Amino acid sequence: MADGMYGRDTDDTYAHAGFGAPVRRGEHPAIVVVDLTNGFTDPAYPSGTDLSEVVAATSALIEHGRAAGVPVVFTTIAYTPAEADGEMVTWLRKAPGMRAMREGSPAVAIDERLPRRPEDVLVVKKGASAFFGTSLASTLTGLGCDTVLICGATTSGCVRATVVDAVQCGFSVLVPCECVGDRAAGPHEAGLFDINAKYGDVVGLADAVGYLTSPAKGADLDA
Repeated sequence: MADGMYGRDTDDTYAHAGFGAPVRRGEHPAIVVVDLTNGFTDPAYPSGTDLSEVVAATSALIEHGRAAGVPVVFTTIAYTPAEADGEMVTWLRKAPGMRAMREGSPAVAIDERLPRRPEDVLVVKKGASAFFGTSLASTLTGLGCDTVLICGATTSGCVRATVVDAVQCGFSVLVPCECVGDRAAGPHEAGLFDINAKYGDVVGLADAVGYLTSPAKGADLDA
């Protein structure tokens, strides 16, 4: 992530407030791929945009992770007809375009360009965070994971919400910047700045791959 994205004054203000310290990188990471479904990666959908580069970078990260025995978890947002058409899901009043994310539809299917395997966990969620109302925290704990590399869409929405909840559940968080995307540059950059300042480390793909494949996963990448 580039230094000085919002100017020296902003950087100095956050540093003075005590934000931006590096997270501890544990020895048992997992990769969580947030909502890289057709409804988000295909611009033919109202909620989608072209995330081809994000999909390619995430695919590369997954393949390196698999070689190191790192578990991979995918998430999707999917609503029943009653949820999509009714008023019980408050979020859908604010974001009615999400009503297209219906169970069984192509919109909620994981992008086929990703190297998903049958043994990969799939978490179905109803809100922004992959942790809220799901079994993700217990799944990661059961796998013995202490660090989560979070990829996906959108940076300012579901990715950021998942990062915040991951930290609140006790996991260290890394976000490879090439592996997340948004519908516009402004929200994407703001999301990365906020994540890096307060919740996790925004790192480059090469650094993330090096961490996954290094025997000393707990070592700082920048050392």
